Amino acid sequence: MAQVAAASARTSSSSSAPPSTSATRPKFAPTSSTIPLANACADIARRVDSYLATTPASESADIADLRQRTKERVRESLGVINEALRRYSIDELAISFNGGKDCLAMLVLLLASLHYHSSQFPPQRIHTVYVHSLSAFPEVDAFVNDCATLYSLDLIRLPTPMKAAFQKFLDAKPDIKAIMVGTRRTDPNGADLTYFDETDHGWPKFMRVHPVIDWHYAEVWQFLRELDIKYCILYDLGYTSLGGTTDTHPNPALLMERGVDSTGEQSFKPAYTLIDDDKERWGRNT
Repeated sequence: MAQVAAASARTSSSSSAPPSTSATRPKFAPTSSTIPLANACADIARRVDSYLATTPASESADIADLRQRTKERVRESLGVINEALRRYSIDELAISFNGGKDCLAMLVLLLASLHYHSSQFPPQRIHTVYVHSLSAFPEVDAFVNDCATLYSLDLIRLPTPMKAAFQKFLDAKPDIKAIMVGTRRTDPNGADLTYFDETDHGWPKFMRVHPVIDWHYAEVWQFLRELDIKYCILYDLGYTSLGGTTDTHPNPALLMERGVDSTGEQSFKPAYTLIDDDKERWGRNT
């Protein structure tokens, strides 16, 4: 964990730029007051529109193919969110957000959709549940706080276990009928999910909405980096799937060849350099 603390201090004001630029921008920059939701939605929609409309003049065939596939995923996911907004009012819809890359991509897509439907869904805060590990990373907690500020999240924090946390959330928000979650098909229990699945097996009753269920790991990173979206700094330290401090480690697949930095700590490549979905959870004990 010394690596996390040291690297956090070094990188808290730096950023990964999109693949096509060498500029650096802040990934984690807490602000003192909440940004109006309408402003955040308009900014994100502008970025999404630009991404979908832009085709770089020169890039490798592999990157061009990844870009095209990611654009298709974006359009599919926007369609799922549009359907959710057709079925449910904004007061009946919530998101599950834990600061990870997948639910961050989902949140970005929701913000864009809310802008496209701004006349139907007037600006307000987004109902959000953050179910956190009992051993949550401070960096994850800080990033979730920052997102609550940046994206007007009406955040309720609840500890695991997940089932009990969702019940408490629904008790506090009885009008909620559907919750968007960032599960992908390669996640545990994700293989058979569809875009809309009602809960079962003793879970509290609500509709689970899975806008990014069919996304691949590399597509998530292509999207977030091309839109220049701030993400948790742990991803720059080789973490590719975020749990708690007791069950999550930098991904060994990203260990750098020299392996040790100037402080004597192991060095890892950033999460976005990983390609294979199958290796995403190599840094998790579970």
